[in-house]
Amino acid sequence: MTTDLQSSTPLSRTLRLAALGVASASALWLAGCGSSVKLDEGQSAQVESRDINGSGSSSAMGASSVAPVQATSGDGEAALAGLTRVIYFDFDSFVVREDYRSALEGNARVLAKLPSKRLFVEGHTDERGGREYNLALGQKRAEAVVRSLNLLGVSGEQLEAVSYGEERPAEQGSDESAWEKNRRVELKDR
Repeated sequence: MTTDLQSSTPLSRTLRLAALGVASASALWLAGCGSSVKLDEGQSAQVESRDINGSGSSSAMGASSVAPVQATSGDGEAALAGLTRVIYFDFDSFVVREDYRSALEGNARVLAKLPSKRLFVEGHTDERGGREYNLALGQKRAEAVVRSLNLLGVSGEQLEAVSYGEERPAEQGSDESAWEKNRRVELKDR
């Protein structure tokens, strides 16, 4: 006795196997989309927010490691002062690290609300490498941060990328601890 697969033509067997493969892949893909995490499981915190007129209202907000950025009464300078303004980079890299995404998003939200605010985006490197190489790497780091902020809605006219290479170290020293602090981009007022 032969099975249906053995008695069919090679073309129909191939089509059946392809259909079986597509169905299996689809089932796996759909299973991967499911999540057992409930979005409302986090502890709720009461947060008071004030609008521009000064009236307060309370709302529940899930716990988060990043505080919300809210400009109050047009005082965007104070909101900018409270944000992370130094972005660190890996060795010999000008790729903005994922752990600085929220810092860039916070800066972008505030800068988008302050179209007259201008910043220098200063690229720096550690002491390793030649002077010209480090100036180019610092410029690439500054431009990477500018591109990220532009993609988040900040006008190109608000930002100016400049490189100092190894010329302005944040920390003196010739060890990894000092080098980590010197591989950075700083957002400074113009």
